[in-house]
Amino acid sequence: MSFSAPYLGHGLGLRTKHFPRVLAGPLETDWFEIISENYMIPGGRPLRILDHVRSLVPVVMHGVSMSIGSPDPLNMDYLKELKKLIARVEPAWVSDHLCWGGYGGHYGHDLWPLPYTEEALRHVVAQIGRVQDFLGHQILIENVSSYVAFRASTMTEWEFIAAILGEADCGMLLDVNNIFVSASNHGFDAHAYVDGIPRGRVGQMHLAGHSSEGPILVDTHGGPVIDPVWYLYRHAIQRFGRISSLIEWDEDIPEYERVLEESAKARRFADEVLSEVTTGVA
Repeated sequence: MSFSAPYLGHGLGLRTKHFPRVLAGPLETDWFEIISENYMIPGGRPLRILDHVRSLVPVVMHGVSMSIGSPDPLNMDYLKELKKLIARVEPAWVSDHLCWGGYGGHYGHDLWPLPYTEEALRHVVAQIGRVQDFLGHQILIENVSSYVAFRASTMTEWEFIAAILGEADCGMLLDVNNIFVSASNHGFDAHAYVDGIPRGRVGQMHLAGHSSEGPILVDTHGGPVIDPVWYLYRHAIQRFGRISSLIEWDEDIPEYERVLEESAKARRFADEVLSEVTTGVA
């Protein structure tokens, strides 16, 4: 099989702070990404806003609770609610994180990295297969930022992900900022990471700001994208081509127009890079 996702352009995360502005319009964005769990509710204002938005622009669903790498069985109650939401939203695609967030029935509300071992690979491939079979959709998996590494790992993160993408026949949400953060924290080459992800499997990219806690970078989504992350985005575009891209801004969220400015910068950046590639300048 193969993976494909429609090119949507440049999008924004749909955030509660911006609901009044979204209702007032115009949207001025190509598409929105929602956090799936925020809309797994029987009714209320968020769903009304979502119905309004999806009548105007495409919507994609991004989850934070699937915990696909956990040794626990998949949470079927969660997947049933997710499937209901998919039927309502009819998203362009569905994504979640390549991580684990709980064990023994206890959920930690975090996105923890996996050991990059053959055993973990086999487990994740099987879990993604079960999820995709149940939902009736291929999903995108997102690389997370990490602050610890496992001594047991026998391969690099990008080798691990590349194997999953092929064997599970899923797509990837390539978070450029997360690659930069993890590369800084662990001392690997961020460009080598991008080069290790197979073409034809990346369906979306994330861009965001981060902060520093001493020598450690932390993926906070609390500010604008910094220049080194833009440069890495450039490299990713050169490798993968025109990919739907989204600005994440989840802490100290500014006014809607400021996030639009950041998204417009991403659009200009992508257009410039692709123009250079076309004319042979890059």
